[in-house]
Order: sequence, then C-alpha cells, then structure tokens
Amino acid sequence: MNQNWIKVFVAAFLEVFWVIGLAHAYDFWTWTGTIIALIISNYLMITAAQVLPAGTVYAIFVGLGTAGTVISEILFFGEPFKWAKILLIGLLLMGVMGLKLVTDNKSEEGAES
Repeated sequence: MNQNWIKVFVAAFLEVFWVIGLAHAYDFWTWTGTIIALIISNYLMITAAQVLPAGTVYAIFVGLGTAGTVISEILFFGEPFKWAKILLIGLLLMGVMGLKLVTDNKSEEGAES
C-alpha cells in the first residue's frame, strides 16, 4: 500500500472525530479539535485524490468515515445497537474494500513518493 492510500485511511479515521465533534463539541477546545480534525482530514483526502482516482478516494473516505462514526456512536455515545445497522455497515465496508481491490494500479504509478 502506498503513501497516498495511507493518507486516505488516516483521513477517514480523522473524519470520525470531526463528525462526532460536530454533534458533541461543547466548548472552545472541543470545537478547536473538531475544526483541526476537519481541516487535516480534508487536506489528506484532497492530496491523495490528486494522485489516485478521485471518485474511489472519496467513496472510500466517506464509507470508512460513516462506518467508524456509526460504530463509535454505538460504543461510546449510547446509540441503540441494531443488527440491521451492523449488517449494512458490513455491506458498506465490503463495497469499500471492493473499490480498493478493483482500482487500476496504473493510477498509482509514480505515487510512491
């Protein structure tokens, strides 16, 4: 996996924090952390999309961010657990992995920097 795909996964990880921050921030510091996570997350996604296929990058970014946010809300914030949600998240993650697997590697040539 090259550096640009790592950027996408880190961006998706940070997306979970800023999305949760939008719902749960309550003071200057939590809002500051939310805004910093938002800026870094989008910067990483945009820089990766300049080298990798933009549609695939965005789909993976949003898919992983969505799955992470829903799971975090269930684990840490009292969102009701429903098997249907878990099944749908599983399907979403299978689609994300499928997109990564079928992405043409030609778009990654020279992206090892």
